[in-house]
Amino acid sequence: MITPLISISIGLKGQSPDLVAARKAADFLGTKHYEFTFTVQDGLDALKKLVYHLETYDVTTIRASTPMFLLARKVKALGIKMVLSGEGSDEEFGGYLYFSEAPNAELFHQECVRRVKNLHTADCLRANKSTAAWGVEVRVPFLDKDFVDLVMCIDAQEKMFGKDKMEKYILRKAFDDESEPLLPREILWRQKEQFSDGVGYSWIDTLIATAASKVTDEMFAKSAETYPIDPPRTKEAYYYRQIFDSHFHHKDALKTVQAWVPTWGNKDPSGRAQKLHSAHDDTKV
Repeated sequence: MITPLISISIGLKGQSPDLVAARKAADFLGTKHYEFTFTVQDGLDALKKLVYHLETYDVTTIRASTPMFLLARKVKALGIKMVLSGEGSDEEFGGYLYFSEAPNAELFHQECVRRVKNLHTADCLRANKSTAAWGVEVRVPFLDKDFVDLVMCIDAQEKMFGKDKMEKYILRKAFDDESEPLLPREILWRQKEQFSDGVGYSWIDTLIATAASKVTDEMFAKSAETYPIDPPRTKEAYYYRQIFDSHFHHKDALKTVQAWVPTWGNKDPSGRAQKLHSAHDDTKV
């Protein structure tokens, strides 16, 4: 008897477009699917411990790492020791929605290179440390060296996208087999939803609101004075910096942190902040 592939997803109950999409894919593929939910309060309660494990105060890393951190605990409880995750594909193919604002193919490619080279400060940091905190190992097939070499040699003009062509078109097309479908078309051609958005839009909204309630205008006005090295740009960033500094007191700790900020378009790292984003309405769970 063949043991079915296991698939796992997490999101806010009744709010997560990712939960719905994952379930559709799991049903189509016939996986043994585990669907977990968390509450916004669960996420907020985990922040202090999470930042300790992440060793960063970067906004987008913390936003996305929280649900992954909570999911890793569930994975550990299932007795699963190793998981596969999709980090790397957006960097290699320029799949983040802000890439649609790239002025030309050369700059598009340069941004892909920059993102790939800095994966250890962002998505790979998140995936590794969020899971390792619970003794789970994560492996990243998209970052197989031969695959990276192949994809990074593709003409950047073929990767560029916009209103008439979806992000990561090449990767999607590779799985588009009408005679023997590999994925449901509504999943295969679904617009990218960054993980911190896909778990449910209220997650980021609540983080921003929580930070606003804890960081006063007076505190924020003195950001550069309080934090002369890499001063926070938003109250949310200020809030995470407070947590980080409560764990790591030496100024050299700051040298390890790099901010994940879109190069073009809206500077908020949420994919929802980009004008190309279309809100998913398939969130009925």
